[in-house]
Amino acid sequence: MGFADDAKEVGDEVGEKIERAFDDAADRVGDKVDEMKADANVKKAEAERDSVHKRNEIKEDLRES
Repeated sequence: MGFADDAKEVGDEVGEKIERAFDDAADRVGDKVDEMKADANVKKAEAERDSVHKRNEIKEDLRES
């Protein structure tokens, strides 16, 4: 192989590595977004649970009065 062939091969390999790195970074960002959405859903569910619990306590207090 000549110098041009070697350079082309190296260029192709570099391009593939860059593409893989970009895909990996995009996957990591997507995973982080999914994680944040899940955390938000958990916090929302916990807040709703606490709200229902407090509402039930108030209703029980009113019944006892």
